[in-house]
Amino acid sequence: MTTSIKKSGRYSAGTKLALSFGIGAFAVASTASAIEVSGQVNFEHRQYFSEGLQGQDKGQSSIVLQPELYWESEAGPSSFTFVPFYRYDAMDDERSHGDIREALYLTYWDDYEFRAGIGKVFWGVTEASHLVDVVNQTDAIESVDGEDKLGQPMVHFTMLKSWGTLDTMILPYFRERTFAGQDGRLRPTVPVSSNALYESSREENHIDGALRYSNTFGDWDMGLSYFQGTNRDPYYRLDSGNLRPYYAQMSQVGLDVQGILGDWLWKLESIYRDSFDHHTGLVTGFEYTWVGAFGSYWDIGFIAEYLYDSRGNNAQTIGQNDIFAGARVVLNDEDGTEILFGVTQDLDNSDVYNGKVEAYSRINNNWKWRIDASLFENETPNDLLYFARKDDFVELSLEYYF
Repeated sequence: MTTSIKKSGRYSAGTKLALSFGIGAFAVASTASAIEVSGQVNFEHRQYFSEGLQGQDKGQSSIVLQPELYWESEAGPSSFTFVPFYRYDAMDDERSHGDIREALYLTYWDDYEFRAGIGKVFWGVTEASHLVDVVNQTDAIESVDGEDKLGQPMVHFTMLKSWGTLDTMILPYFRERTFAGQDGRLRPTVPVSSNALYESSREENHIDGALRYSNTFGDWDMGLSYFQGTNRDPYYRLDSGNLRPYYAQMSQVGLDVQGILGDWLWKLESIYRDSFDHHTGLVTGFEYTWVGAFGSYWDIGFIAEYLYDSRGNNAQTIGQNDIFAGARVVLNDEDGTEILFGVTQDLDNSDVYNGKVEAYSRINNNWKWRIDASLFENETPNDLLYFARKDDFVELSLEYYF
């Protein structure tokens, strides 16, 4: 993965994929503006290997609708992107939910860009975890890797200069993390309450701020970031039998570095966070790409990363002293087939590890298949993911792009 801050606001990740497949979008043009409509529909089924610890079903089917409307003014350098999202889930009422992933206005002049509305910003370079990625809230009921995000209200100003890129963001509203409901899977024994607690008296209306400076130095890309506001990672309090998320205030300094040296890609993310507790986090490692593996057109990337959290077993996230090892297989065929698999091993407890497989390929210009699988091995009751020890699953998705 590469460090990225969306530069144009034009395409969501799904639409980028659709356009790369050569899928045409419906367009309406006039002398003043142009409108494009595109998007995707996903049909998904997740099959668990066993019943849940609270008796939940083994099968979980859902459907996702994510259209995109893009408007670009021909009278001047400005555009607007609107990406609504909705999932219907047959098992979990809490996983049936909607969101506005983007409703973002963009304009630019000279070396400056200005965005306002609801947007998504990604910071990070590593594979196993994204410590520095703190602008958007995690949509935790979407996937287990934490890479799906809720849309974030923002005012975003960017300076693109010879000395580097400076991003400044004002974030006027906080989004609470989503959690599985009573009938859902991948949840603690006690479901997480929707009645959240806040350190700030302004609660979700606390105004947050973020800064990031990025630049390229030879073969190395570097980003230095600062965030002040409501912690996107909740703490948890047991209150009268209810598990309530507690959102503390925090300040965080983050560093991400990525360097390309021949076939080697070296990565590092590190943070210092001052919140309800204080800690340092680190993810660092490499990806080595074997180009033309076995005399074929395939490329195989071998990935290894170390994850550290100074809080140890008191950490609110995984990766306090872990190793991730995996491989990325890119077939370089016309269908864009890729396979990623890996295992994260806890170095303090040999019985605690989890594995994942991600694979996808195009069927034709409109259809794509995807397989995601997760394995959770855990016999340590005080480990953060002990509750997921019966939640191994395989998920099949058919995705239609228009």
